[in-house]
Amino acid sequence: FPPSKVQVPASPRVAHGRQIPRGGGVFKVGTPYTVAGKAYVPRHEPEYDRVGPASWYGDAFHGRKTANGEVFNKYALTGAHPTLPMPSYVYVTNLENGRTVLVRINDRGPYSRGRIVDLSHEVARQLDFESRGIAKVRVKFAGRAPISGDDSRERNFLARQPWASRRNFAMR
Repeated sequence: FPPSKVQVPASPRVAHGRQIPRGGGVFKVGTPYTVAGKAYVPRHEPEYDRVGPASWYGDAFHGRKTANGEVFNKYALTGAHPTLPMPSYVYVTNLENGRTVLVRINDRGPYSRGRIVDLSHEVARQLDFESRGIAKVRVKFAGRAPISGDDSRERNFLARQPWASRRNFAMR
């Protein structure tokens, strides 16, 4: 897949470096909206379970506010989804290698080429598709995430994965 041609304006950068504050956002489902002529209807979908392409985003959005008001950290286990509540959890499995990561959804997107989720650089690294940029994944809703930004549930899940070596677990 070539890069997305759909451009959505980024918010102003509010933080720099690796020490990005956690939490600070609000619980949000949101109202229907349209991007590039396509309508999206945010909603609570406890049975959400889809397969499709995932992409990742990083440097350009690092330190900027997400759609629910948190600050995006490319080193965190987070992602963007066009309609699921924020913050919420999803299990994302790379169907090529079977790796699964618990991801905190705290942003909106992706908006192009049928992609179903946009993941942080760190999630792409953990799922082993950062060099390709796109992977076929399964995304399964896993419940509401804490508004505080506490990431212990995601990190503990990752630490229990048989493929997660000490090197892989050492978050950058």
